[in-house]
Amino acid sequence: MNYYVTGALIIMLVVLALCARPAQADTTQTNTSGSNTSIDGGYESTTTTTYESGSESTSTTNNTTNSDIRSSPPSASAPSYNAMTQDVCAVGISAGVQTFGIGISGGKHVTDKNCERLKLARILNDFGMKVAAVAILCQDERVFESMIQAGTPCPIDGKIGKEAKKLWAKYDHERPDYDTYVKRMKAREKKEKAIAKEKALEEKKRLKEEAKMTKEFEKIDQETEKVILPAKKPINWKEPR
Repeated sequence: MNYYVTGALIIMLVVLALCARPAQADTTQTNTSGSNTSIDGGYESTTTTTYESGSESTSTTNNTTNSDIRSSPPSASAPSYNAMTQDVCAVGISAGVQTFGIGISGGKHVTDKNCERLKLARILNDFGMKVAAVAILCQDERVFESMIQAGTPCPIDGKIGKEAKKLWAKYDHERPDYDTYVKRMKAREKKEKAIAKEKALEEKKRLKEEAKMTKEFEKIDQETEKVILPAKKPINWKEPR
């Protein structure tokens, strides 16, 4: 019998421990990016005391607690990429993005083509291959254009000088500056058409003025002939007797 009573008491205590919760006022929780604000308050306590003489004393206590917790988001560190030696034409690029709660970062190597071109040209020149060194530099459209402007076109198919110029004119689509070249040629063609049209208008205007002057000169000549040459009398021919 004692076992049953003891077991019942234990069960009742467990139920009371699970169901009972401490008194807690209303709580307002506000979460924003980069901050965590909790406002706890609304505690109200009222005490009433009645004395024997019939007087009564009442006191009320209000307690409000505000807490503002702000935390900065963790930062995303972009990885560093370095060239292992000074003779490698590679550049490291890295970037990172951080938002509240998540961050992303990454990086990679990018090959510097201009650096490679300069190193290869230097090595070929050291080996005495000067034409080959110029040819590899001519892969840059700026070098190619400067060589054309200087009257020394870049080598092509083993040809240099005037022969190379003819081949570049024939196979212009192989030029490294082909897009810029086509754009420039179209602009020149448009300009030449405008110049030809302007010349045609000037020629037409000149011919019109010449025709007008010719008519004026003819009119002056006719008036001059009337003044200088007298009018001829008609000749009456008679039959011989």
